[in-house]
Amino acid sequence: MAKLVKYNRLFAINFSLLASLAISGCAQQSFQTTGIEAKNIPINSDYSENAEILEFIAPYKNKIDTDMNTVLTHASVVYDKANGKWQTNIGDLFAVFVEEAGNPIYKARTGNEIDMCLLNHGGIRAIIPAGEVKMRNAFEVMPFENSLYVAELKGETIYKMVEYLLREQKPHPLHNIQIVVDQQTNQPKSIKIKGVEVEKDKIYHVATNDYLVNGGDYMVFFNDAVQKHDLNYKLRDITIDYFKKVDTLPVIKQSIFIFE
Repeated sequence: MAKLVKYNRLFAINFSLLASLAISGCAQQSFQTTGIEAKNIPINSDYSENAEILEFIAPYKNKIDTDMNTVLTHASVVYDKANGKWQTNIGDLFAVFVEEAGNPIYKARTGNEIDMCLLNHGGIRAIIPAGEVKMRNAFEVMPFENSLYVAELKGETIYKMVEYLLREQKPHPLHNIQIVVDQQTNQPKSIKIKGVEVEKDKIYHVATNDYLVNGGDYMVFFNDAVQKHDLNYKLRDITIDYFKKVDTLPVIKQSIFIFE
């Protein structure tokens, strides 16, 4: 016991001395950045694998590989956002099933139905290959954590949205809207949602994602939303759920833009 007391006293003295030196050192020293140096360190054959780490992560890696290789559905064609000026087969597919997935949730919460869907071309990050469609394809095509939103937009804002689409000329995924365009002026002659001409004072319920509803891709017309609703349903989860539900992905053909 006497040794323990002695040891504790010695420890306390040393700790106090070190703490004093540390505080003193902090008080007296100041540091400034004098330069920043950066360099690339390539991962190549110069570095060997660490067997201990490989063994540690093996169970987790095997589980992830098994999950990612699970076949969810099949595709009869390649779905590629690079094919198409105004619309693509993968964009049409996403717009349709995202609106379909969000509608029952939105109706249950608000009593209203979704009128149309607008997503962003850049949000689709990979192709869906023909043949087996696996879990990893869902993660590759929709890697972000974006959540499904519904924005309440007045008809006059729908016009701003269409002006943006005609100006951007990107095949953003769309569903349940048809735009007749004057090919001389590149201005809309007619805008219909669910087959009915848009009224400027009417409220339309537009399915989209949190990135766009907050002005992403310069879609600032969403700032004019009367109200925004987070459906707390990630687009990647919607994708996985849809893939699990269908045996074969449909090939959807829409006529969104009509030039006259």
